[in-house]
Amino acid sequence: MLTITHNHEEGTLIEGTSKGDGTSDILKRSGWRWGSSISAWYVPFSRDRRPKLHVINRTIEALTAAGFTVTAELDETTRTTAEVEAGKIERQANRVDALEAKAERKSAAAEVAEARRQADLARLPDNGQPILVGHHSERGHRRAIDKAWSSLGKSVEADREADEAARKAVTASHTTGARYSPITVANRIKKLTADKRRYERQLTEKFWDKSTPSVYRAPNETESEARARRLNPYIEECADQLAFWEGVRAQQIADGTATNYSQANVKKGDRVKIRGTWYTVARANAKTVAVETQYTWTGKSPWHEVQRHVTAEAYAEALAQRDAAAVGAH
Repeated sequence: MLTITHNHEEGTLIEGTSKGDGTSDILKRSGWRWGSSISAWYVPFSRDRRPKLHVINRTIEALTAAGFTVTAELDETTRTTAEVEAGKIERQANRVDALEAKAERKSAAAEVAEARRQADLARLPDNGQPILVGHHSERGHRRAIDKAWSSLGKSVEADREADEAARKAVTASHTTGARYSPITVANRIKKLTADKRRYERQLTEKFWDKSTPSVYRAPNETESEARARRLNPYIEECADQLAFWEGVRAQQIADGTATNYSQANVKKGDRVKIRGTWYTVARANAKTVAVETQYTWTGKSPWHEVQRHVTAEAYAEALAQRDAAAVGAH
């Protein structure tokens, strides 16, 4: 008996499998992966999401065809975005701790390997004495060389593993910060807004009806209710996520870690800094700012990518002061 389970916190897992029972190949072909840290098969990217029914149904069909009995226990209850984010931060912190501990172990192992290499090197004859072929020392000399060479390779490999473990620990320590960077948060809000609007459009949009060729028609009452049952959970989830991330962005703006430029405070001729480079504003649009480039066309960036802003008047005054200072210096 195999049981496929799903909940928002743990994602989609399967229980009842064992090594060599023939399920591994079927699960791999169906899009599952083995999680060594949890000792279970899981559907990638299923945690904190609704169940991927197309993957689950495909898996059940394949396992059943192979002679297995499969049941599914799917809990489609979702947690709030605040709960999801708190869980992600906690898991990432635990992962950082584990990687840092691993880096320390690898570093200690590298030190031991280096000490062993130096000890084996010290056992070689002084002054690079060659092997005395036929002498009673020949066998011992060759063993010492082989051992020194072997310990050198192990020391180098241990250093590489220690460096890689340290690199992964540093990268992991920056993950949460990168997820909450102002530009990433703004881009996420933009995507969630588009997703929510798409779901809302799908509630009432016309569709191709095979029974009435060449005609797009609006859904009837029954079809509208079916759409609402299917789409409303996604709309509600998007709304909750939007509220959370808009709150994060509002706090970032209040703290000064995020900017809030727009048509209201930027106009043509002003100077803006985008991705570390200053540009002259060619046009201030509702959602983007168009800037002059060295080419015949302008470049566009969303407002949340504007890092700094200087008015045209302030820029002209700064240039005048610079030129006056240059004249005075001569």
